[in-house]
Amino acid sequence: MAETVEILQQHLPKALADTFYMVAVATIIGVIVGGLIGLLLFLASNVLFHQNILLHKTVGFIVNAIRSLPFLILLVTLIPFLSAILGDPYTPTGAAISLSVAAIPFFARVAEGAFAEVDPGILEASVAQGATTKQIILGVIIPESLPGLIRGLVLTVISLLGYSAMVGTIGAGGIGDLAIQYGYYRYETLVLVVIILLLVVVVQLIQWGGDRLAQHFTR
Repeated sequence: MAETVEILQQHLPKALADTFYMVAVATIIGVIVGGLIGLLLFLASNVLFHQNILLHKTVGFIVNAIRSLPFLILLVTLIPFLSAILGDPYTPTGAAISLSVAAIPFFARVAEGAFAEVDPGILEASVAQGATTKQIILGVIIPESLPGLIRGLVLTVISLLGYSAMVGTIGAGGIGDLAIQYGYYRYETLVLVVIILLLVVVVQLIQWGGDRLAQHFTR
């Protein structure tokens, strides 16, 4: 018990900081880039805007191809690239880049689905009134799809939190690394229990906050 407390005191704060860093960076990149790709997919498939079936199918194929890879396989695939740009891929930054690559296509599909749920009648009315594509995107599509985007963001963050634990298996830091190095290899079961309970609490808080925020913007 005393050894478990000492391990948690010494290593848990840094593990949490590394996990927060990895998830935050990946979420920001995933939401921005993935959201833009999702918007591109939506516009390219909609007759009211710049419909381009070839572009939609090409981008959609790339998105699906990346999404089809299990995260650990994607992580291993990216190691040579990360080694070239970082030197040491087994760092929180290397893990953040890998998580970002996984988050972009995931959120792209989430965003495309949220945009597709916007009432077509509202879009047709906006086009009929002479609104530009930019005005429709900023004034109609994004505001109307905001609840769906928020729910998708919550889903993305929770997924990334789980993926961030996986990078611990290769020693890239975070709570997964703490669980493997000190909980599993040293047979400190209580360390594993604390980390699991901590993850459960964090996920519940994220889900609760996201649901409340989405409900606030639901019209």
